[in-house]
Amino acid sequence: MICEATARERLTKLKAELEALSHSAAGDRRPVELDQQSVGRLSRQDSLQVQAMARAADARRAGELRRIAAALARLDAGEYGWCVECGEEIGEKRLEIDPAAARCRGCA
Repeated sequence: MICEATARERLTKLKAELEALSHSAAGDRRPVELDQQSVGRLSRQDSLQVQAMARAADARRAGELRRIAAALARLDAGEYGWCVECGEEIGEKRLEIDPAAARCRGCA
């Protein structure tokens, strides 16, 4: 079984990295202004595409942050490392790859 202190450290580090990425990409998610004088049609389409990709990436980060928060809650409850579906132990290698894993290999 993976050490709880190591798991907490990895989860906390991942959380901080994701929050920093979200903060640094905030400008890409802002609304694209409709100003035909300063931005041509193709440039505006590029800007809209960048905005859409930034919003999608932010949604994925938010989902990962929820998974990390759930894993930290399982750590606090003493349930970390156990499958939320079947109750079996989650493999150590699986937790090394994904410390926020909530399900064993069989239930995933």
